[in-house]
Formats: sequence, C-alpha cells, structure tokens
Amino acid sequence: MIRVDIKNDQQCLVDVKLGDDVKIFNFVNAYGCSIDSGTKIGAFVEIQKGATIGKNCKISSHSFICEGVHIADNVFVGHNVTFINDKFPRAITENGALQTEDNWECIKTFIEEGASIGSSVTILCGVRVGKRSVIGAGSVVTRNVEENTIVAGNPARFIRTID
Repeated sequence: MIRVDIKNDQQCLVDVKLGDDVKIFNFVNAYGCSIDSGTKIGAFVEIQKGATIGKNCKISSHSFICEGVHIADNVFVGHNVTFINDKFPRAITENGALQTEDNWECIKTFIEEGASIGSSVTILCGVRVGKRSVIGAGSVVTRNVEENTIVAGNPARFIRTID
C-alpha cells in the first residue's frame, strides 16, 4: 500500500493508504483510512480516519463510512449508505462546550466478506454483518446480521437464508 495526499477541486485525500488499482471518482473526501487493492469508490463518498475497506469492494456514490467501520473483502455498498459510530451523539458536553474526541466513544462496526448492502441503508454502530449476507434497500440495521441471510425493513428483520 502507498500513502497519498491529494487536495484539489475534485478530491481531498489526506493520509490515505491505497492498494493497487484502486479507483476513486470525483468529490471523495477521505482521510486517515485505508482502501485495499481493486476497490472502487464512487463520487461524493466520505471515508473517515481509522476506517478500513478491503480488496475488490464497490462503494457506491453518496455513502458515508465513518471512523470505526471495517469493511472486509468483496463487499458491495449501495448508494447513500450511512454508518453510525456513536450510540448517544451530542453536540455539546454537560458544561455546554462543543464535544471533542475525548467526550465520546467510537463503537466499531464490522462488515464481513462478500456482504451486500442495498441503497439507502443505515447501519447502527456495534453491529456485525455476516459473510455473504444481503441487506435490503432502505433498511435500518440495529443488530447483527447472520452470515448467508437476507434481512430487510426498519428495523431490519430476517427474510430468508441464502443457499
């Protein structure tokens, strides 16, 4: 992997570790993260520090991958997918000051190999999405998804097992 720093009118990539043959489209904001070989990042995606994306993934446009999210190899992330990393987000502390990194806990989320996440899905923090699972478009994932299963809805519920 190589480290890149690119800032121009169409990209802002700061301290990003990139594998071979990564394709990043315009208007991507990424910093302090790693993106492994063969992965494609669509336009208008943000990837925050400490996030990791595996090999041969497809991250579709307008998605938000926050700190604490770890995506394994061969994962599909549809358009407008949002990850959450804080169970109780607040703008200010009890004293009325703006929160800093010291005022909250980043809760990790893991997307396992070969999972597919439909467009406009929201995934809450602390969740593990199992291998080769599928999350239907528009779902809100509030708990773990078993491998080889399809879930959908709000909250996402088991639909069926994948053969």
